[in-house]
Amino acid sequence: MGIKIVAENKKARFDYHILETFEAGLSLTGSEVKSLRAGQCTLKDSYVAFVGPEAYVQKMNIAPYTASSYNNHEPERRRKLLLHRLEIDKLMAQVQEKGFSCVPLKVYFKQGRAKIEIALVKGKLKGDKRQTIKTRDANREIQRSIRHSKR
Repeated sequence: MGIKIVAENKKARFDYHILETFEAGLSLTGSEVKSLRAGQCTLKDSYVAFVGPEAYVQKMNIAPYTASSYNNHEPERRRKLLLHRLEIDKLMAQVQEKGFSCVPLKVYFKQGRAKIEIALVKGKLKGDKRQTIKTRDANREIQRSIRHSKR
């Protein structure tokens, strides 16, 4: 059984320099899992917060499951991340430094379990973003010329 990607945070790759990634489990309710399997999730503006010795993902929107009646969940509730203690301590220490943050990159199912890929990131400056756009456009132009030359 492979990996089924539910949602990706493409804006995070544009806005941040990704330093290190971690895979974490998600503590979810039944209606949240069903909604995730239907692909009803957005990671826009979500982030990882540390409350005491625990890590939580905030502002991750999982839409309410339509077939569930009164047992539905709150769409933007705080969800606990399942990480090892050493990983949590490492992330907490890095986030407390100036300029570092922790954001989710993608949500997916791996062997039937909901997982989230989180990353330790540092914000890009405006010039870095412009450089990213330039390289992306150059690569797109190269691929376009390669395709036309094969004809």
